[in-house]
Amino acid sequence: MIAGRNKDISGRAERPTSAPWALAGLALSVLLSSLDTSIANTALPALAQVFSASFQGVQWIVLAYLLASTSLIVSVGRLGDLTGRRRLLMAGLVLFIASSALCAAAPALWLLIAARAAQGLGAAIMVALSMALASEIAPKAKTGTAMGLLGTTSAIGTSLGPSLGGLLIAGFGWRAIFLVNVPLGLLAVLLVCRHLPADRRATQRDGAGVDKVGTLLLALTLAAYALAMTVGRGTFGPMNLALLSAAAGGAGLFVFAQVRVKAPLIRLSMFHNPELGPSLAMSLLVSTVLIATLVVGPFYLSRTLGLGVAGVGLVMSAGPLVAALAGVPAGRLVDRLGASWMALVGLAAIASGTFLLSIIPAAFGVAGYLAPIAVTTAGYALFQAANNTAVMKDTGPDQRGVVSGLLNLSRNLGLITGASVMGAVFSHASGTSTITTARAADVASGMRVTFAVAAALIVVALAVAVGSQAAARRPSLGRQSC
Repeated sequence: MIAGRNKDISGRAERPTSAPWALAGLALSVLLSSLDTSIANTALPALAQVFSASFQGVQWIVLAYLLASTSLIVSVGRLGDLTGRRRLLMAGLVLFIASSALCAAAPALWLLIAARAAQGLGAAIMVALSMALASEIAPKAKTGTAMGLLGTTSAIGTSLGPSLGGLLIAGFGWRAIFLVNVPLGLLAVLLVCRHLPADRRATQRDGAGVDKVGTLLLALTLAAYALAMTVGRGTFGPMNLALLSAAAGGAGLFVFAQVRVKAPLIRLSMFHNPELGPSLAMSLLVSTVLIATLVVGPFYLSRTLGLGVAGVGLVMSAGPLVAALAGVPAGRLVDRLGASWMALVGLAAIASGTFLLSIIPAAFGVAGYLAPIAVTTAGYALFQAANNTAVMKDTGPDQRGVVSGLLNLSRNLGLITGASVMGAVFSHASGTSTITTARAADVASGMRVTFAVAAALIVVALAVAVGSQAAARRPSLGRQSC
C-alpha cells in the first residue's frame, strides 16, 4: 500500500504518519504570531529614544501589527480555502520571516511600522490557516487535542513575549526581538514543508474567486473598529465616535455586498448553523473578560498589594502558565466528554473565577488573587478547546479557512474591545483619571467592580451556550418523533 492519506466518507483526511510533526509546525506558527503580539510592547521606550519619536509615534509599531492581523484574518482564511491552505501558509511564513528581518534592519521609524504591518499580515495567515489545517489533518476524534495544543502555544507566546523581549533587549539590543523570529520561522517552514500533506487540487465552485469588494470593505470596517478602540488610550472623543460610525456603516455595506455577490467572502448562509453564531459571540465575550486580568492586574498588585516590579511580573505570569499547562489536557477532555458540555464547564469556571476575583483578593492578598486567576485561566483553556472544536469539527473542507478566520477574529475583537471597555470600567470605578497615583482603596474598589462586570458578561455567555445547545437539539428531537 502506498503511504499517504485516505479520506473518510465525510471528506476529512485520515491522519498521515507525519501528523505529529505537522502539528508541531502549525503550533510553532501560532506561537510566533502570538509572541509578536506582545514582545514589541517591551521595546517601545527604547524605540522612542532610538528614533527620537513621541509615544504616539512609536505606539504605531504595535498598532500596525494589530490592525493588519485583525482586519485581514478572515480574508486570508477564505483565500486559503480557494487557493490551497498549505501553499498560502508557506507564503505567510516566508512573509513573516522576511518582514521580521526588515524590522530588525529598519533605519527609520516609518519603515519599521510598514514592516510591522507586513509582519501582521503574515501572522494573520499563520493563525487562520494553522487552525484550519490542524482540524483537517487531525482525526475527527482527536480534534479537541489539536485545538488544545494550538491554544497552549498561543498562551505560551503571549506570556513569553514581555519577559523574552526584556531579556533580548537587555542582552543584545532592540533588533534582537525581531531577529529571534528568523530561525524559529525557518524551523516552522521546514516542518510544514516536510510533514504537512500537499493541498488537494483547488476546486472553485460556481465561478468562485476572491471577493475583492467584500475583502476591502471588511478590512476597512475592522481597521476602523480597532482604531476606535485603541486611539486615545482610554479616552473617548470625537475621533473615536467618528471611527465607530465608520465601522458601523462599513458593516452595513459589507452585509449588503455579501448578499448581492455571486461568490461572497463570507456566505451568510453559514450562520444558519446553530453553533457558529453563538460560538463567535461567546468567544468575543470571553476574550473581553480575559483581557481584564492583564489590564487591571498590574495596578491592583502594585498599588493595593504593594508588590514590586519583579513580584508583579511573577504573579502576572501565573495565569498564562496555567492556560498553557491546561491546553492539551483540556483538549483531551473535550475529545472524551464532548465539546458542548466542556464549553459549559469552561464558562462556569471562568464565571466562578471572575466572581471570586471581585470579592476575595482584598482579604487573602496574593494567594486570594492567584487562586481565582488559576480557576479563570484553566476555564479559559477548556472553553477555547471546546468552542473551537465544536465549530471546526464538522465544518466542510471548503469553509475551514474562513471559519477559522472568523473564530480568531472574534477572539481578537474581544481582546481589543476588552482592553478599552474593561479599562474604562476600572478607571471609572476607581474614581480617578490618573490610575498610577490612585489610592490603594480606590484601586481595590475598581478591581471589585471590574470583575463583577466580567462575571456578569460570562453569565451572558453561559446563557448563549445553553440557548445554542437547546436550539441544536430541537431539530434532532423533531426528526426522532417523525
